Amino acid sequence: MKKRKLVLSTGNQHKVEEIKNILEGLSIEVVSKKDVGLGELDVVEDGYTLEENSLKKAKALAEELDYMVLADDSGLFVDILNGEPGVYSSRYAGEEGNDVKNNNKLLHELKDISLNKRGAKFKTVIVLITENKEIIVVSGECAGKIGFELKGKNGFGYDPLFIPEGYNETFAELGEEVKNKISHRAKALENLKEALKNILEVS
Repeated sequence: MKKRKLVLSTGNQHKVEEIKNILEGLSIEVVSKKDVGLGELDVVEDGYTLEENSLKKAKALAEELDYMVLADDSGLFVDILNGEPGVYSSRYAGEEGNDVKNNNKLLHELKDISLNKRGAKFKTVIVLITENKEIIVVSGECAGKIGFELKGKNGFGYDPLFIPEGYNETFAELGEEVKNKISHRAKALENLKEALKNILEVS
């Protein structure tokens, strides 16, 4: 039986591999937008919520393809900063994807704040659009706190600062194997896996 294609709205190979690993065992072939010749398709993420951004990216891809498509958006929401950086996580310091500047800005915003007031959560929203343009939205979150300094060499983004609940190390110290079991994206993908199982069974 031919596997159905699932096209991801990302050029981030790290994310592609992570999603492939978590969805392993399903009768689908996971590929990136670059793999189907749409690597240049860029969408301005100007939504006010993670869901708006995910939906916008997924719809742009679905308009070009007859395959299932998937887009996600993630953010770090810090309690004492009223949910900042939130939807602006990847450009918190003003420059898209500059992890060093973003982490430094966050540390600066939280200086003199004690550990018990540094609560935060990572959230991911995933939008899947099926071949017949049905829209499925799932989400996942991981609670924790923000450390006082960058620790660990693994991961990306705010991973060297984020200490998940139940652990004393940051995501960057815990490494990929642990992160892929407990992270916001892992939880969202587990929810997606259930939705995909239903879709595959029905058809």
